[in-house]
Amino acid sequence: MTTETVSAAAVLADIAEMLRELLEEYGLDDAEIGLDTKFHDDLELESIDLVTLSGRLRDHYGDKVNFAEFIAERELDEIIALTVGELVDHVVGSLARKA
Repeated sequence: MTTETVSAAAVLADIAEMLRELLEEYGLDDAEIGLDTKFHDDLELESIDLVTLSGRLRDHYGDKVNFAEFIAERELDEIIALTVGELVDHVVGSLARKA
């Protein structure tokens, strides 16, 4: 349990940093980013921003984490409601499966 929690916390920190770099272009790099933060409603990310995030995830985690596949499994309303926590869970699960 502790390892999973540490992993989730580390992944959250990594993703939050990636998102802050993305948001810096909009002057929003001081946004509060937590597990309940919604990509669309809270961070106002557009689809092109998700493509950029996908590239950053691949650069950081390699082929272990497939963001495009993660998104493809969802309906549009689920993508709009997507939270940082859901992505953290996906990354932690992907890394655990590929370890």
